[in-house]
Amino acid sequence: MAPSPRFSVRAVSLAVAAVSASLTMNASASMGNLGTTYGVMPIDVATAQSLSMFNDQVSATYYNPAALTKDTRGELTTGILHAEQELRSANPNANGDVLANSPSQHVLIGMKTNLGSLTRFKHPIYLGFIAGVEKYGKEMLAFNSQTSENGQFLQYGKEPLFLNVGGATPLWRGISAGLSVRVTLDATAQLDALTYPQGEPVERERLAVNAEPSMKTILGTTVDFGSTFCPDSDCFLDGWEAAVAYRTKSSASTTVDSNVIVKGLINEPGLNLYVTTIDSFQPETYSFGLQYAGDGWRAGGVIEQQNWSELGDIFASDTVRSQEGFAGPKIEFDDILIPRLGAEYQLSEHFALRGGVAYEESPLKTTRNPDINYLDTDKIVVGLGISATYDRTRLLAYPVRLDLGYQYQQLQERDFTLVDYDGNETDVTADGDVHVVSGSITLKF
Repeated sequence: MAPSPRFSVRAVSLAVAAVSASLTMNASASMGNLGTTYGVMPIDVATAQSLSMFNDQVSATYYNPAALTKDTRGELTTGILHAEQELRSANPNANGDVLANSPSQHVLIGMKTNLGSLTRFKHPIYLGFIAGVEKYGKEMLAFNSQTSENGQFLQYGKEPLFLNVGGATPLWRGISAGLSVRVTLDATAQLDALTYPQGEPVERERLAVNAEPSMKTILGTTVDFGSTFCPDSDCFLDGWEAAVAYRTKSSASTTVDSNVIVKGLINEPGLNLYVTTIDSFQPETYSFGLQYAGDGWRAGGVIEQQNWSELGDIFASDTVRSQEGFAGPKIEFDDILIPRLGAEYQLSEHFALRGGVAYEESPLKTTRNPDINYLDTDKIVVGLGISATYDRTRLLAYPVRLDLGYQYQQLQERDFTLVDYDGNETDVTADGDVHVVSGSITLKF
């Protein structure tokens, strides 16, 4: 290993090496992900996730796996998502008010198939998965957890690997149930090193890295009231559907445990450096959706309960975000209720137009959180999209569908107090704009 001119640089390099051996260190800190921050597929983006619980695409594995049963055909979907963010903080001590503007760029692939044909019972069992990778497929893993003097936004960071796998089956007369898992990584790194001061080479070192998958459950149920209560005749319940979904809390985590011995300066047992932190936290979520489908149109909405309050307790054991030793209230989060409304209209046999709106209250309760200096605001989300279906192609037996979605998020102004490492306070106002564009192509089989 190449020598370093100073021990302080060397010690920091060793600690960073333990993390970067398993995860690259170039992503912004974040407590959000692709599915909840923007939407997975163009339909989710365009409707502000208001109709996501009733969509038959593979993104249902995240929002409501029971919806995989809505189309009996298999599916292969590929797509891209590009989000441009301008997150601002009006800080009198800063040069400019743009705090973060790094784009999020995902490439997505998903597939659904019926495994029922493998059994003698012929009962349909649908399996679906969807994966997203950052930087259009070039970055699968990244992690960054940090303190900040200038402030950092709670959400809108990168989550390079988005992975969901699940299945669903019809139960009885319009009632379907599904289960899926969201996969994240829990990484640990152990580093032991013996070196000399004044930049002499390392004499002995050992680095061990381990990353284990962590699987968090998503449950969903869909009820078609017309098929359930009046399957053999017309009734006023025809066209009405309800869905309920539950997602357990999840996050990615990294733990670094290192021991450094420096001859003549730090003798055995050495200097212990221990860091444990989380990223991409997703709260426990309950969702209830209702939809009505008419002749060539549908409209619906979702009420989403996100339980963020337990994140404050989790931060107490996070060595990066722990606020032990700081005077005043510790960082706190509120449980929030998010309403979403959307509609879709069939313009013609081949084209459909859709849109949606949502209001998302900020879960961040405290406006003064020293050292971390998180910023987060309420936001208004508006989406619009279109799809085109081609029935006849030269090679394929089933129609091909193209989807485009656009979403605008307006972050409302909110005042915060930043506290730097010396205890100095600065009043700032946070706001921002986010533009999201998504496209996909879907093949049926």
